[in-house]
Amino acid sequence: MNKKKVAFHTLGCKLNFSETSTIARHFQQHNFERVDFDEPADIYVINTCSVTAGADKKCRAAVRKVIKKNKNAFVAVVGCYAQLQAEEIAAISGVNLVLGANEKFNILKHYQSQNKQTETKIYSCDIEQVDSFVSSFSAGDRTRSFLKIQDGCDYACTYCTIPLARGKSRNESIQNTVNEAVKISKAGVLEVVLTGINTGDFGRSTGENFFDLIKELAKVEGIARYRISSIEPNLLSSKIIDFVKKTPQFVPHFHIPLQSGSDKILRLMKRRYNRQFFEEKIHFIKKTLPDSCIGIDVIVGFPNETEEDFLDTYHFLKELPASYLHVFSYSERPDTEAVTIKNKLPAKEIARRSKMLQILSEKMRRRFYETQIGNNATVLWEAQNKSETMFGFTENYVKVETEYDRKKVNTLMKVRLTKILDSGNVAVNEL
Repeated sequence: MNKKKVAFHTLGCKLNFSETSTIARHFQQHNFERVDFDEPADIYVINTCSVTAGADKKCRAAVRKVIKKNKNAFVAVVGCYAQLQAEEIAAISGVNLVLGANEKFNILKHYQSQNKQTETKIYSCDIEQVDSFVSSFSAGDRTRSFLKIQDGCDYACTYCTIPLARGKSRNESIQNTVNEAVKISKAGVLEVVLTGINTGDFGRSTGENFFDLIKELAKVEGIARYRISSIEPNLLSSKIIDFVKKTPQFVPHFHIPLQSGSDKILRLMKRRYNRQFFEEKIHFIKKTLPDSCIGIDVIVGFPNETEEDFLDTYHFLKELPASYLHVFSYSERPDTEAVTIKNKLPAKEIARRSKMLQILSEKMRRRFYETQIGNNATVLWEAQNKSETMFGFTENYVKVETEYDRKKVNTLMKVRLTKILDSGNVAVNEL
């Protein structure tokens, strides 16, 4: 008998990718064949994000694209947007199943019990009732895996819908999380990215803590590298930074949300630090790990952000010894406190400010790369692209490139960084 085919489309963060991969494995264990999203399938699963209005729009576009090409397919929409706007999604003709935060991992059960011809089913709940944690990690890419260590958030930033979409902060035990890392190691994966909504808040639901987790993860044999994905500056302690310095498996790469360089805007956002605290944290990292790569999240166009506030942020970032920026244009989200703040900025002005910071980010990355020329590093090589070039990243997240060699894929290689190429990546010589 032919296997039924299932296809997945993931929007949003690394955490979503780890969860999609886990859901896909569940289908495959029940005799489904996973195919690409552009191929014909019996069921299409769209795992959604809702951090911005743009993310919502991408979800609706993906749903309509599938329905237009595959009128007889079963379409399920899960994830953050499905939790926050279930009725809105269900109203799209052709959607069969909408699953919120508590039910997305039960999708196979719901699919098997529902007929395509029946009305759209919504399975959601009050987000306050969501308290379970489902371990997840991405698979299929032999180079790296995203390991979900934490879910939900207890913070109340005024612009953010994540607590409404994912619920309170929670996690598995250290032992069970380590067991997941062992599974990844046995699959031959060399790099693990630790992901979560509020990664540094690990331990909230088990009475443990993030520092003890990373100490245990470092003992797992076979994993050469761990990267800590985005971690709040108030949770990135000096002992974590010192541990990264002393532990070869944990690479010197930090991604830290700032959101604004203006104390006024930080207060309006209800962030848990001020500008001085953030600045001191960045300088401590660079003092401890001079070659470390530091990425920073920043939001432009928050309500009440004057030109002076923006320039304050711009010049603050320009002087920091950071390596790149992730720039987000403020997007008003329903049911957030920021909706009530007056003095909204025009979209055109937000776009102008965003562009300025994106250009600054490019300059910061090049400045960081220039400091690395002549250094020795270890590269984890990835597959090639269409131009027969292959890429890799050093421990401290310098992107390098060379001619494609199949034997190098998923291997670690000692190199010397030689020059910045026209592509913006760095050339290397093997050692």
